[in-house]
Amino acid sequence: MNLENLSKYKKLGLSLVFDAIGMLTIFDIIWAPASGYLMSKMYKGTKGKVAGVISFIEEIIPGFDIIPTFTIMWFLTYVFQKEEETILEV
Repeated sequence: MNLENLSKYKKLGLSLVFDAIGMLTIFDIIWAPASGYLMSKMYKGTKGKVAGVISFIEEIIPGFDIIPTFTIMWFLTYVFQKEEETILEV
């Protein structure tokens, strides 16, 4: 499954599921690397790699599991991102 090419609403759904798993799991030693990997596969480029590292750190530190990292990344990517202007030449 290629997570990078999913529609933005499927990514939102997966983000909510992954955040719920992160909040509910008690096996952070297993989920932390998995969440970092999944984050880097959902979002391409440097932004995805940085988000993957942040997700890993957030999941590995006890007590920080309540932060919805995947959903925050989705909002940063699809809601708060500035759209690039397309300039048409005539």
